[in-house]
Amino acid sequence: MKQHIHCIVSDCHYWQQGNMCTANEILVTTDEFGSNHPEEVDAHMAAELIPQPAGDCMTTCCKSYIPQDSPYTTLDGVKKME
Repeated sequence: MKQHIHCIVSDCHYWQQGNMCTANEILVTTDEFGSNHPEEVDAHMAAELIPQPAGDCMTTCCKSYIPQDSPYTTLDGVKKME
């Protein structure tokens, strides 16, 4: 199934012209969970995580962000050095 994921975080490795996200996997979670697990949890672990309610859209975050200038990229959930 082809999806169109829109993103306006222009300094993310997966951001593409036209505000498109090119990541193969995306993990969206609550801000609280994201703050408590800043780097060690990513989309490849999604099936192992316990679902939690957010309450509203203002308390959610995308955990697939990688800075454009980072030496690490995540492809299909596997961190690789460029």
